[in-house]
Amino acid sequence: MTSVRPFAAIFLFCFAAVPAMSHAAGADVAALRAELEQLKSDYNTRVSALESRIAQLESGQAAAPAAPAEASPAPAAAAAPPPMPFPTTPTAEPASGGGRGGASAFNPAISMILAGNYANLSRDPETYRIAGFIPNGGDVGPGERSFNLGESELTVASNVDPYFFANVTASVTADNEIEIEEAYFRTLALRDGFTVKGGRFFSGLGYLNEIHAHAWDFVDQPLVYQAFFGSQLTQDGLQVKWLAPTDTFIELGAEGGNGGAFPGTRRNRNGLNSTTLFTHVGGDVGDSTSWRMGASWLHDHADGRTYEDTDELGVPVENAFTGTSKTWGLDAILKWAPHGDSTHRQLKLQAEYLQRTEDGELAFDESGANLSGDYRSRQSGWYAQGVYLFQPRWRVGLRYDSMDSGTPHIGLVDSGTLPRSAFPALLSASPDRVTVMLDWSPSEFSRLRAQYAWDDARLDQGDRQFLLQYIYGIGAHGAHKF
Repeated sequence: MTSVRPFAAIFLFCFAAVPAMSHAAGADVAALRAELEQLKSDYNTRVSALESRIAQLESGQAAAPAAPAEASPAPAAAAAPPPMPFPTTPTAEPASGGGRGGASAFNPAISMILAGNYANLSRDPETYRIAGFIPNGGDVGPGERSFNLGESELTVASNVDPYFFANVTASVTADNEIEIEEAYFRTLALRDGFTVKGGRFFSGLGYLNEIHAHAWDFVDQPLVYQAFFGSQLTQDGLQVKWLAPTDTFIELGAEGGNGGAFPGTRRNRNGLNSTTLFTHVGGDVGDSTSWRMGASWLHDHADGRTYEDTDELGVPVENAFTGTSKTWGLDAILKWAPHGDSTHRQLKLQAEYLQRTEDGELAFDESGANLSGDYRSRQSGWYAQGVYLFQPRWRVGLRYDSMDSGTPHIGLVDSGTLPRSAFPALLSASPDRVTVMLDWSPSEFSRLRAQYAWDDARLDQGDRQFLLQYIYGIGAHGAHKF
């Protein structure tokens, strides 16, 4: 019996403890259920607050801060996009549909492009002039000999709110001058495919005009861009674009501005002094080929657009043109990459043709003889180029430029008042140039390039130009246009 008593005691103890353990377990379950309900309530409260804030932002009202049941950690600042100074994919601007908030509200994307070159030129660059075309005072020719600090670009860009994007690009020249290349706003919330851009921007005319220098496939612009626009056409005004809701890419655009950039001049009048119209269409052929074609038209007015020349005796004179300038052009680009993968191989072919007609009055030697007569001209130019990525990070390119100045009608010459030799800058010429290049991009942040050109743009003997260029991108940088 003594051996049974311990077992009986243990049995009685366990039997008595069961109700107590059951009561404790029930209490734990109740506590867990209460905690779960509290979490559900907090979650629902936060979701409701976020939905309310989104609704207020979409309706354009200021969002009232919600009071969650308990504090939650602040969201981390949005990381800036990786710098991409050299791709040629469609332009990537911050997406529409929301304002910037939280810690990133005052952190716009900032990028810096550093560029420079070494130039070995057979002719004096100080005397460089594209024969047969009125000098425009722009970025014309290969630049100076030896080592040169190129144009550096500083860009600050950000969504302002759900409705506008803003961008400012300042260029720092080798002469220690700061110029505003672009400073514009762009709408984000217009419907039916419309966007509006306002301020200072590169015109949508042609293909190359909108592309910044660090994204060019060659060190310099084609001759026709140098002769017609001084390298690039800048517009101070408004631009409207419409993107059609179709599978085929169709874009229509119009611009109006003050016309202060060559071939126009700033006029002391209200309204539009420069008008540009353009259209682009494009699409894909299979999964390896894509294309885009475009047509453009520009109408400008010039009042006293001066340029320096010499008379028949070699004496420096200053002449001036007053009248209308009209430019129209065609552009086309074709890209091929195996199955759309451009990291290993890619072929890019592009070409543009531009024609300009000017009609008005030409003044000779404004500060001296001050003679004037009617003036009419029709000039044209084109280029074609191909760039081939033959292995990752290595590209080779070939470009051909051709220009035709035509024979302008000069009233002072036709009337016998002055000989044609009194206008040497306007003597008929057919400038051309052949350029080859090889570049290597160690990463998406840098590019090294070698370029050689047989440049016959002058009236006399040609120029042989060898250039080495470096380009480095620092900071966030969106992708470029197709």
